[in-house]
Amino acid sequence: MQKKENNAFYCENCQQKVEALTNGSYRNHCPYCLYSKHVDVFPGDRASTCLGLMEPVDLKKHSKKGYQVLHQCQTCKQLQWNKLAFDTVQEDDLFFLIKYLQL
Repeated sequence: MQKKENNAFYCENCQQKVEALTNGSYRNHCPYCLYSKHVDVFPGDRASTCLGLMEPVDLKKHSKKGYQVLHQCQTCKQLQWNKLAFDTVQEDDLFFLIKYLQL
């Protein structure tokens, strides 16, 4: 079993410092540019060997999970939906994402 991690990191896309989530979940994307890194097989396990940058490519509102961003890995093309974080330090920038996706 892999150890679950929730650590601060520097975004490889925009170089901003990203703090760990404080709401009991696992941060896997930058709250500023919304890019992610393909590090997890399951949330928080840090077991992926791909390590490609994951671009935000879509947005949806889930009836139970709230807003979610779809990331696509630029290396292996895997798609992954992730919840946006609004109840923690460094809340995700939903308005940036809407503008970025031209919605």
